[in-house]
Amino acid sequence: MQELFRPRDLSEALAILAARSEVRPAAGCTDLFPATAAPALQGAHIDLTALEELSGISRTPEGFRVGAATTWREAIEADLPPAFEMLKEAAREVGSPQIQNAGTIGGNLCNASPAADGVPCLLALDAQVELASAEGRRMLPLGKFITGPRQTALGPGELLVAVHVPGEAARGASRFLKLGARRYLVISIAMVAVRLVVEEGRVASAAVAVGACSPVARRLEAVEAALVGAEATPALAARVRAADVAAALSPIDDVRADAGYRLEAAAVLVRRAVSELVTHAGECAA
Repeated sequence: MQELFRPRDLSEALAILAARSEVRPAAGCTDLFPATAAPALQGAHIDLTALEELSGISRTPEGFRVGAATTWREAIEADLPPAFEMLKEAAREVGSPQIQNAGTIGGNLCNASPAADGVPCLLALDAQVELASAEGRRMLPLGKFITGPRQTALGPGELLVAVHVPGEAARGASRFLKLGARRYLVISIAMVAVRLVVEEGRVASAAVAVGACSPVARRLEAVEAALVGAEATPALAARVRAADVAAALSPIDDVRADAGYRLEAAAVLVRRAVSELVTHAGECAA
């Protein structure tokens, strides 16, 4: 049986979710449709696309707010600081233009795939998620929201309504790199997001995250520590040690690649992203 709810506002949506535990949220449906074997979605769903509070990207006194139903295309076209460039780069590779026009950032997080393109970028932006239910709201670091493959910390009746990026994390420049069997429309073998803040020729802060190489995407704290304080020169990439990358990850063997190849690829991609950011910073300073 099919049943579709179309609430007029967030309060109505949360009331429906509180009363009907079997109702599934739906927005772009780019993950929901491939997951069903039927010609159409089965069961009860709630259409979130008309809810204004879940849409768009805006500045806040604390930083930036990204509505959960914001599409990848909206992210690409948004006026954002260079720190968000990695998220835009990921958005351009998340699928075809049709997928980018329909798929949402919140859906990408709630689907909780280990290879979700947006997750490493948002981890490197120190993102927090805003969760709402009929009983109230709470904030949770993204790293604690995704708890495993296809698993999140969403409670009964809860809905992801927004992603928040603090102003401090919106500093610096960033890069996203993805390795797959082909250039586009492919699930990642490994992907990395790197954000560097360079001040007076040295790395003042660094954020490095890797996806598709563990049950959940991970920040590489040892790699970040090795970069901070170092001169922002082409030699910086050599400070990314393969051992530090491997220590933070736990890849699997599957049809796309074996674990050893993933670890090697992740280290190479991190070095490449660091090198490209430093080179770009040097060109801008010249």
